[in-house]
Amino acid sequence: MVQAKPRFSSFEDYLSYDDGTDKRYELLNGELIELPPESGENISILGFLYLQLAPLMGHLRVRWGLELEVRGEPKNRYPDLTVIRDEHIQQLQPRNTIRLSMQPPLLVIEAVSPGLSNRERDYIDKRKQYQDRGIPEYWLIDPARATVTVLELADGIYRELGIFRGGDSIESSIISGLNLTAQQLLQAGQA
Repeated sequence: MVQAKPRFSSFEDYLSYDDGTDKRYELLNGELIELPPESGENISILGFLYLQLAPLMGHLRVRWGLELEVRGEPKNRYPDLTVIRDEHIQQLQPRNTIRLSMQPPLLVIEAVSPGLSNRERDYIDKRKQYQDRGIPEYWLIDPARATVTVLELADGIYRELGIFRGGDSIESSIISGLNLTAQQLLQAGQA
């Protein structure tokens, strides 16, 4: 017997759905779109970055797999890493989802996967949704370009705080005490 794909008329309906798996989905026009797994290179980079951020921000504030409700389509995103506010720690106990009714996280980080559609999603689509959501800082770690782009929200618009390459020290208005170069971060993904 073939099961029909579930359709959801609201984000609340989607939040109550459980297919009994650990799969992650984006909700696009009422339908579930399964997210592919991250590349090994990106996982290595993100794991290294998590280890750098956790002592500076507190391990409870740096999150993997956090779901973020956004406006537009899809209705949700899963940033690769997210730095949350103190108030989110309690709010996220029942479900690791930051709703539109909650304050935005402080920082979202995406490791750009290979391919034009992935690049457009991270550099254009997610940028618009994260900007609209009012997230103060957005990082794009791009192994193919060997860059780390840090965007800062100013007057409701993302502006480049910097595009960091090689031995450039990555700057952040959210994270103080960060002592990390683009090269150190990007090399963490190389075998």
